[in-house]
Amino acid sequence: MHQAPVKIPKDNKSLIFLYRTIPGRFILKIMTFPGLSELIGRFMDSRASGFLIDGFIKKNDIDLSQYRDEPYPSFNSFFTRHIKKGLRPIDNDPDHLIAPCDGLLSAYHIEDGLIIPIKQSEYSVADLVKDNRVADMYRDGICLVFRLCVDHYHRYCYPADAKKSGNIHIKGVLHTVRPIALRSLPVFCENSREYTLLKSKNFGTILMMEVGAMLVGRICNHHGKGNVKRGQEKGFFKYGGSTVVMLLKNGVADIDRSFFDATDSGYEIPVRLGECIGVK
Repeated sequence: MHQAPVKIPKDNKSLIFLYRTIPGRFILKIMTFPGLSELIGRFMDSRASGFLIDGFIKKNDIDLSQYRDEPYPSFNSFFTRHIKKGLRPIDNDPDHLIAPCDGLLSAYHIEDGLIIPIKQSEYSVADLVKDNRVADMYRDGICLVFRLCVDHYHRYCYPADAKKSGNIHIKGVLHTVRPIALRSLPVFCENSREYTLLKSKNFGTILMMEVGAMLVGRICNHHGKGNVKRGQEKGFFKYGGSTVVMLLKNGVADIDRSFFDATDSGYEIPVRLGECIGVK
């Protein structure tokens, strides 16, 4: 039984300012400059960032009873905290496809013209993977988008036993148009992301992708090419926002209809790492 769906949030005023006005685009260029992102990342990894933890816990009403009692020498050590053993049980039925992370799930049928909203940007499948051959593998398949909020558990796992390809990294890019062409999306921020192909017995070749916020590539994956197990930790996100995307080939899994219905109605359904979201 899944949790109650939540309304997909609309862009807030600050995002509208950043993406849809000329002064906002100038500020966005500064905010997404790779050197600045790297500097912020180093600070969040340092002991100097520890003072941010208490305020973050209070602001986001984080229930610490779910997490291991361990020291947090930096903000990122807290952000990537481990959940207590047993609180994210893995559904081990090989015919069940599991959620790779905690998050808010949206589900889409991959059709020509499908545009997927991810972190204030919009992608086609081909735009997302930057490889038409790979995109064609998922024609008429399914796209699952797991949006993680700041209070979610920020570690993710493999959704099935699989033979894993290497990690393919795609750098973030900030696209702009001329000021005179202030369309509905005058700035397109292509997020830093990383994906791998998981060749599984029961669900074919699954594409699993991690997406960072803006140009912040705070994605930390553990493994290169090799064999992996369902429920095995694949990696984690450091501070900077996060989304996990899974692409499935046509006909390999029957995904719960409620996910598609909720997405069509403008809602997301909360899911937890390890729970069944579809069957073979």
